[in-house]
Amino acid sequence: MAVKKSAYAQAGVDIDVMMNSLQRIKKNVKSTNTKGVVSEIGSFGGLFQSPGKDFLLVASADGVGTKLKVAHMAGKHTTVGQDLVNHCVNDILVQGATPLFFLDYLGTAALSGKVFEDVISGFCKACRENGCALLGGETAEMPGLYPKGEYDLVGTIVGQVEKKKLITGKSIRKGDVIIGLPSSGLQTNGYSLARKVIFETAGKKLSDFVPGTKLTFEKVLLAVHQSYLKPVVALMNKVQVHGMAHITGGGLVDNVPRVLPKTVDAVFDRSTWKTPAIYQFIEKEGDVDHEEMYRVFNMGIGMVVIVRAADASVALDSLKKAGQKALLIGRIEKGAGKSVLIN
Repeated sequence: MAVKKSAYAQAGVDIDVMMNSLQRIKKNVKSTNTKGVVSEIGSFGGLFQSPGKDFLLVASADGVGTKLKVAHMAGKHTTVGQDLVNHCVNDILVQGATPLFFLDYLGTAALSGKVFEDVISGFCKACRENGCALLGGETAEMPGLYPKGEYDLVGTIVGQVEKKKLITGKSIRKGDVIIGLPSSGLQTNGYSLARKVIFETAGKKLSDFVPGTKLTFEKVLLAVHQSYLKPVVALMNKVQVHGMAHITGGGLVDNVPRVLPKTVDAVFDRSTWKTPAIYQFIEKEGDVDHEEMYRVFNMGIGMVVIVRAADASVALDSLKKAGQKALLIGRIEKGAGKSVLIN
């Protein structure tokens, strides 16, 4: 005799699916625990040891955006959790902070246990790699609000930085140099335009190759958003970093001014790095204005680090030893707190 579905399940929310999935992910989540974790998964609130009076807490929240649509198209959900954790880690890293714990929100029409567990596995992998505890989260099933089979992700991260080591950008001055850390791809920004151009205008499929490369659109578009934590921490232990910017939505044009004093400009020489093929394709096929490309996408630079010119050689060597590619891409000049792109 068939078991009758509960009224709630018939309305689109099956509590048993969620509870069974939560049981299966407990061990994975526990593997992210750090020494500061006090609570167990399943508590109403996550508990974490305070870092102490000489430290500041730094918090940030973000999402993955419409990169989730690509994950849905590909049927691959193990990387978007990594994207979100790494994005949030980079956001607080620019102030010199290292992560303590991460919280997630997953909203969907109806929970697929497999998809949920794949997403959480990505969270756990990235949390372990960044020394960050997955302290808790929320999973909400709301049929009628989200498209069937799709979901949304939001993450919140809390980190710490010693008060005396907080990086604000206030000490940036004329003559400083700008070091660019290459991005791993589109990261988590510009996907609405990228999807429109690639799949609608150009009529490409995920399995097609990006012209000029041996990579498929699927591989390029789902490339994991890189965490710069380890190489940048190694750098901060070698030289004084005066400012950093995570190149997200708004690109170099809008993100770098967030850390600049109003008396200087960041002047970027675009000839110092090669723009990845995916951006060249989007610009040409979508007939996108060249300057707009630099506001929508990172154009190959995922993080900007500003140091004194005298420290440039040591900084580049430190990053190289940490396994991070880096190159000089600009300088700080007298100005009005803007990004200036030349060449």
